[in-house]
Amino acid sequence: MLFRSAKSKFDGGDVMRRLKRLAEGTLSSYRRLFLLLLCVCVVFYMLPPIFRYIFLSAPEQKDPHSICMDDRLTPFVLQNFEFDANIRHVSPSKMAGERDFTPYVGNGYLGLEIAHDAYLNIKHGRAMQLPIRFQPVVSVSGGGGGLGGEKESTVVEYLTGMVHRFQCFADYFVSYTYYAHRTQPGIFMQELQITNTRNMMEDIELIMPRVNLPKLTRRTVTLSEPVTAGMFTYSELEVLTGIVQPQPENPSKCIVISIVKPQLDSKLQLRKRGTVRIVYPIAVQYSKLVAESQVKGIGEATEQQATQTMIKLLQKLGSKTTNSGSLNSINSYRQEHIDVWTDLWATGFTISTSKAENSLNGDRINATMYAVLSQVRSFEFEELGVGTSKRDDIAKALTYAEGCYDSYHTLQAENLWRDMSSLQQLNSLVSSWMLTLEKQGCHNLIRAGASGVIQAMVLSFGSFRFSNQHLECNIHPKFLHRDFHFRRLNYGNKTHVNVTIIVTDDNKAVINVALDRSDRSYYACDGGCLDEPVLLTQNRRQFPVKLTEPLTAILYITEDKQHMEELHHAIHVKEVVEAPAHEQHLIALHRHGHQLGGLPTLFWVSVCAIIIVFHIFLCKLIIKEYCEPSDKLRYRYNKP
Repeated sequence: MLFRSAKSKFDGGDVMRRLKRLAEGTLSSYRRLFLLLLCVCVVFYMLPPIFRYIFLSAPEQKDPHSICMDDRLTPFVLQNFEFDANIRHVSPSKMAGERDFTPYVGNGYLGLEIAHDAYLNIKHGRAMQLPIRFQPVVSVSGGGGGLGGEKESTVVEYLTGMVHRFQCFADYFVSYTYYAHRTQPGIFMQELQITNTRNMMEDIELIMPRVNLPKLTRRTVTLSEPVTAGMFTYSELEVLTGIVQPQPENPSKCIVISIVKPQLDSKLQLRKRGTVRIVYPIAVQYSKLVAESQVKGIGEATEQQATQTMIKLLQKLGSKTTNSGSLNSINSYRQEHIDVWTDLWATGFTISTSKAENSLNGDRINATMYAVLSQVRSFEFEELGVGTSKRDDIAKALTYAEGCYDSYHTLQAENLWRDMSSLQQLNSLVSSWMLTLEKQGCHNLIRAGASGVIQAMVLSFGSFRFSNQHLECNIHPKFLHRDFHFRRLNYGNKTHVNVTIIVTDDNKAVINVALDRSDRSYYACDGGCLDEPVLLTQNRRQFPVKLTEPLTAILYITEDKQHMEELHHAIHVKEVVEAPAHEQHLIALHRHGHQLGGLPTLFWVSVCAIIIVFHIFLCKLIIKEYCEPSDKLRYRYNKP
């Protein structure tokens, strides 16, 4: 046993010495360098998750209010990501990184910010900036009659012209839907759905609309037949009439306004795990600026108009049979409003998302377009007050847009893309847009209402201009470093043009033109119009972006082929060349947020770290080989 133990000890020591010699003598410097670099890479990429696991706390468990709110907002997440909607948590639970745009509904006749204490606004000047001492929003009071302690969020759906508002309380949650109806501009609609989450009865209280108009009069109108809208039956209407003085320096002039709203009990009882649905419309009618002596007579007229509008609406929404019939009527009425917004958004604009700092992207563009359109009426879609002659004038204005848009493209105008975190900022921005479009030759389109305004805005994005017998694009080639798509530009009653600008792999921009629909032949040519006119079809026709001296338009479109053939004789350019490619660092900045190319910053940091470690190891190796004493080396490699 003693002999075997000594032998085992000897074998173990021999193995260790052999491994040591293998490590010191067999492995070359290159292999050791490779192993060291491999270890550095592994440690570099493994340390962050290890540190996060050790030092960072576990994910915080969400409270029931947050879970409730997440459930309400989930259907809108994709729209929010695609910039077709905007989700905003109401303070104090605002989320980092959210776009702080004011939730707003309007139709050009009335509008308001969606908040429990917001005032109604009516048209004054170029925007809806005249507040009325009337707070129309119906809200559910929280515990103790206050609004604190709950989670609240809003969602603005740009494509439907509606705002959704959600409140999550301890025992129930509330979903609101608001819209200023497009076909009946005097109607502000509110739909509430209150859901009890507990297995016991729940008493709640509603905060009803509040009014404090000067010279206010109230009266009650009893309906000849009660009407059921939603889950409630309305039998009485409250009619409120007062005045508004938009010019304090001239109190003799005022606006007469009448408001009609159904009578609703503010106290409700929720069944066990039950749901209550409330449909609450408000009718508003107001006059032009009149003398104080005319208030009484005009007040009677506005009262009658507002009352008749409300009665007809309730009859349209109401059902004398079943609740499902009433629900179908409400959905149909809401869909009429959505259809108008869908028609408006048929014309539009798309821009590739830029990751560069402070760049203009689709979120702000869509929010701004929605704000402007919400403060302009859609005359051709309104049921009352628009005669045949008015509709003819609108159609003529939409087909004859001579001179619009006559200036630089508005994507570069920072003053037109300001913040909209407050109602005052939103109204100021809308006024700036309307003034700009009006003074840059788009006054005819503005008179056509919302359909003309969205056409004018899209024209301004690309500096498109309707000139004598043709449409031209005047944007400078140096700004074409992102992808643009101009959708359904109106060229006459029956022709819509789509223009797409794409940055290719060689960093040069090209133009694609196609007809969405047309009633005749249309032709196009690029800068200078030196080439033969190209017949446009529903398939894309590609044109290069050309730079001319002096600077002229990069694209011309017309229905008159002879006009286009003669056009290059009237442009008088000295030189026409293909626009140069954009610099790579500029393209990378927009596509990736930095000028280092498509690879992430972590990759370049890793490369730099490896290079530094390699040079440190190389220096150490050189010092060790050439600076150590020679006798030590002899002792190390020449043992007796």
